[in-house]
Amino acid sequence: MSETLDTIIIGAGSAGLSALREVRKRTDRFLIVNDGPWGTTCARVGCMPSKLLIEAASAFDRRRTFDTFGIRGADRLSVDLPAVLSRVRELRDGFVAATIRDTEVDAARQISGRARLLGQDRISVNGQEYRARHLIIATGTRPRLDPTWTAFGSRVLTTDTLFEQPTLAPRMAVLGLGPVGVEMAQALARLGITVSAFVTRKATAGISDPEVLNALWSELEKDFTIHIGERAHLAAHRDGIEVISGDQRVVVDQVLAANGRVPNVEGLGLETLGVPLDQHGLPSFDPNTRRIGDLPVFIAGDIDPDRALLHEASDEGHIAGMNTALDTPKRFRRRTPLAISFCHPNAAVVGKSFKALENQDFVTGAIDFSRQGRARVAQENAGLLHVYADRASGQLLGAEMCAPAGEHLAHLLALAIHSGMTVQQMLGMPIYHPVLEEGLRTALRRAAAQLDVKADSDLALCDLECSSVLE
Repeated sequence: MSETLDTIIIGAGSAGLSALREVRKRTDRFLIVNDGPWGTTCARVGCMPSKLLIEAASAFDRRRTFDTFGIRGADRLSVDLPAVLSRVRELRDGFVAATIRDTEVDAARQISGRARLLGQDRISVNGQEYRARHLIIATGTRPRLDPTWTAFGSRVLTTDTLFEQPTLAPRMAVLGLGPVGVEMAQALARLGITVSAFVTRKATAGISDPEVLNALWSELEKDFTIHIGERAHLAAHRDGIEVISGDQRVVVDQVLAANGRVPNVEGLGLETLGVPLDQHGLPSFDPNTRRIGDLPVFIAGDIDPDRALLHEASDEGHIAGMNTALDTPKRFRRRTPLAISFCHPNAAVVGKSFKALENQDFVTGAIDFSRQGRARVAQENAGLLHVYADRASGQLLGAEMCAPAGEHLAHLLALAIHSGMTVQQMLGMPIYHPVLEEGLRTALRRAAAQLDVKADSDLALCDLECSSVLE
């Protein structure tokens, strides 16, 4: 291609496809290049297939509450694991196809191949050189895998390969309890697999509040065994794979490596941009414009490890795509941080984490869901929610939780924090009875009682001109 294009996008994942939607609104002089499968990590091997597996596991796990509800015969239920995995793949493939279909472009504007930067305005792909006024780098990440583990072949799995298995063996080790590790460890255990998890410290799902972490940890240990110790390594064993962590040794049939992901930067040629690279091989950039220094080069998506989440990657692609059409890039306000792990109870961090607030004067409002009415009715009465607020102003700052329906409580709190609401303002909002959100109200009231300025009522006073919403 001899012409100079307006924009080249490298990567066709969540960020790259989001950037594509913006770029093609503004020009038809673009190119998108992708190495490997097209479609988002979320749809292919991440959030969507994992949730399909979790839903199957949750449905089967509900049998443990049947006797309490007066429903008999739960002991005769069983899991058809090949059928579970087949459904995961069937629906997953539909999600992938829909993602790609929504961003289809002319064949001349897309290339499958590994791109390498030749400078701030040039790349090479499959031996051909292409020029553009702007570049967007959205090459994503891949699972971290110890090279020595390849000797075990398909018995060592990652999320790239887990969902492709026709069935799974009865004993599984899960290495790492980050968001993916904790979800898969619990789901596999609830589907009848004996799971042993290995971590180097007591940490999971991004939770930094010790009390919330302890509450979540206790619930997880009801489903699978967790070993805390030295970094695990693998050894061949006559009966499978031996996982060794210090003096702890467990023999399993398969291993799921869930100990993080690494950015796809090898061979990308970032050094040709002429800017310093950090320990991850990445250049510094403005998080609000996605621009690298004053170069016409933008970075987006999971390649940036700071906010490796689908909605953040999509936002970053959107920002990068819009800014390629502007002489002066616009700085966009980022959304309130929101991270959810779909274990049970759901784990979530909203706004500022407990760790991020360690040097700030704040109060904590708590609710233990073991005694919350609606949670007890549903036999889901486990978990702990902590809400953090500024002591002087009462402004909501953040929250950490492991809670039933925590995914919904987290969104409600994210909306309030993003809107700059105070504890008192949130208490003025209606909450129906009986719902799990009443637990959130309890936490907010407990936070309000610790504020410097206290109110006599949840309700705001009405002046002479205000009227009822019922009028």
